[in-house]
Amino acid sequence: MSGHSKWKNIMHKKEKTDLQRAKIFTKIGKEMTIAVREGGPDPASNSKLKDLITKAKSNNVPNDNIERIIKKAAGDSDAAKYETINYEGYGPSGVAVIVETTTDNRNRTGADMRHYFDKFGGNLGQTGCVSYLFADKGLIVIESNGIDEEKLMEDALTAGAEDILSEDGVFEIYTSPDDFSAACDSLEQAGYKFASAEQTKIPSNYITLTDEEDITKMNRLLEMLDDNDDVINVWHNWENSEE
Repeated sequence: MSGHSKWKNIMHKKEKTDLQRAKIFTKIGKEMTIAVREGGPDPASNSKLKDLITKAKSNNVPNDNIERIIKKAAGDSDAAKYETINYEGYGPSGVAVIVETTTDNRNRTGADMRHYFDKFGGNLGQTGCVSYLFADKGLIVIESNGIDEEKLMEDALTAGAEDILSEDGVFEIYTSPDDFSAACDSLEQAGYKFASAEQTKIPSNYITLTDEEDITKMNRLLEMLDDNDDVINVWHNWENSEE
C-alpha cells in the first residue's frame, strides 16, 4: 500500500450535475471517436478504444450511447476531424499541470490554454517541461463496501496490479499502462464493479499551496479547464487538502 489517494478528485468529478455529466459523456465520446479513426471500431484489436469503453462504463455512459459513438465514428467520413494535443505548464507557485485536449481547431484551443494559464497566475510551457514529473499508470477504483480486502489484493496482484492503496472507503489499484486492459478484464470476470477505471498520470511529488490567493487562482484555473469543451483530462501535482 503506497502513494497518494486520487479517489477524492475522481469522486468530486463524479458528483456533478446532469449538465456536467452530459459534458463528460461528450468528452469521452470525442476520445472514442479519435480512437476508432486511428485504430478501427473493434475493441479486440484496438486497445485504446477498449480502455475508453471501460472508462465510459465506469462513468455510467449507457451501452447504447457507446455503440452509437463507435458506429458513427466508423462510418461518418464527413464529421469533424479531431486531434489530440497535450499542453504543459505551471500553475501558481510552480504547480505542474498537464492538459489533454481533443480539438478540431488547434489555434483556438492553444489560445484558450494560454489565456487560462496567464490569467490565473501560471504560464504555459514547452512540451516536456513538466511531463517528466508524472508516470503513466492505469487506475482502477473499487468501492470497499463488503469487499474482502485479502481476496481483492490477491485477485488484483494476479491480474497484474503494481500497487494497491486502501483509502477513503475505496481500493485504488494501479497497473502499468500495458497491463491496464488485461487487469480490467480479469477483475471484471472475478465479479468486481468499478467506481472508476482509466489511464492516468501520477505525479512523483506534490506541491502544497499556502497562500490564499494562489489557492483561489489554482481552483479557478482548474474550473476553467474543466469547463472547456476541448479539454479531456487535467493532471496536476497540487496537494489539495479540500479534495
